[in-house]
Amino acid sequence: MATAIPEKTHSLATSASPLVGGDAISDNKLLTFPVKQSSKSRFFGKLRYWWSWFVAGSLILLIAAPSMVFLSIINRRMWLFPLCKWGARTWLNACGAKVKVTGLDNVDPNRSYVFASNHRSYLDTATLFFYAGSKMGLVAKKELLKVPIFGPGMSFVNIIAIDRSNPERAIESMRKAKQVMDDGYSFGVFVEGTRAMPGELLPFKKGAFHLAFQTGSPIIPVAIRNTDRMMGKRTGVAYAGEIEMVLLPPIETAGLNADEHLMDVLLETRSAIAAELAKVSASG
Repeated sequence: MATAIPEKTHSLATSASPLVGGDAISDNKLLTFPVKQSSKSRFFGKLRYWWSWFVAGSLILLIAAPSMVFLSIINRRMWLFPLCKWGARTWLNACGAKVKVTGLDNVDPNRSYVFASNHRSYLDTATLFFYAGSKMGLVAKKELLKVPIFGPGMSFVNIIAIDRSNPERAIESMRKAKQVMDDGYSFGVFVEGTRAMPGELLPFKKGAFHLAFQTGSPIIPVAIRNTDRMMGKRTGVAYAGEIEMVLLPPIETAGLNADEHLMDVLLETRSAIAAELAKVSASG
């Protein structure tokens, strides 16, 4: 039997919560951080941007599509999972991204977690999916279901789409996520609900926290930096660089009441991520 590693945990949000600009976060509002503009050529940035999407399209059309058909025929849909992990790493390499991960000692491979991450770039998705854990599902926006091949393939690898405009469908999606977690998987959730503009941390949605409370799973706050400089929202460019992903100590939810403690845990998670982003923004 495997031996569980010691857990590092944050307490519930209190005055001892991580600080941002000298103050603990007490609300769920937009935060902004300084962003250094890249000095690299925008022309070559645009070339790399379109190259990255050419590679993504090729992976989906030439590898994912025929694999999905074959695995559906032999009823082995989850065999697509390792292929998608390989595809995520291949795409990051094509984008010129190197990934540095710290905090893996905060993750017990024998437990399921809700990884709650900030989100500023498409690069975040591949980074979280590949590097955060060996059995990782993702919660995504319902709009991705409309993407040819990619949309139907989401169900092969435990990527669950959330329709936040329809509460009943959103609840059903959370039920599916709970079933997946009961099978030993973790879930990665971009808790802002969409990509933020460079340097921003948007208000957090509550879905990931409801999932954590329903399953009694710890939350791992995840701070991802540099992706907004490398392939930021609405920039239309992509630059090579190093993505830094920090897995922060888990926040326990077992034994807590969601009605009483959900916002406390949300703010605790937000404070931890914001403190990490503020620290790295100040240092470079």
